[in-house]
Amino acid sequence: MTRTVLHIDASARREGSTTRAMTDRILARLQPYSSVRRDLSTALPLITEDWVNANFTPADQRSDAQRETLALSDELVEELRAADAIVIGLPVYNFSVPAAFKAWIDLVARAGETFRYTAEGPQGLLTDKRAIVAIASGGTAVGSEIDFASGYVQHILGFMGIKDVELVAADRLAIDPEGSQKAADAAIDRIAA
Repeated sequence: MTRTVLHIDASARREGSTTRAMTDRILARLQPYSSVRRDLSTALPLITEDWVNANFTPADQRSDAQRETLALSDELVEELRAADAIVIGLPVYNFSVPAAFKAWIDLVARAGETFRYTAEGPQGLLTDKRAIVAIASGGTAVGSEIDFASGYVQHILGFMGIKDVELVAADRLAIDPEGSQKAADAAIDRIAA
């Protein structure tokens, strides 16, 4: 059976991007698969008051305008639902995730769609999925006290039910480019389909 991989690139750089190169190598390790690619360098819209109002209107009561407002969000959620695995290229910008990735999260983290509230607390609805996050930084060590990206991405994916999250880091590239890339390459080589 062919698996479906959702490939998300969050780097603003289309050429010379470390995370894009890493995701390409990761995808090669996951063969065979069919993929859907979402390139966030083409900006997603930010959520607005109209979007929030449409999102919190029960689906069967939404106007045509509200359904149109949520159309892209619905498409992004469906990409996540359909995927068996998610491969994310995530550069660290100013100690955190790029704004484009945060915009994507805001469009897919939806109560009743990707998570729900229960008496026991929130419950993720995107279960039985694997995520591999290729994370790169110039000076921020992944997992350090100044890294606000890796913990966030693990938390938000887990919040939506994706608990199997593997980080592949090429961090501190401005400090030790050779060592950082070597460590990332070794981690990618260990990824099993």
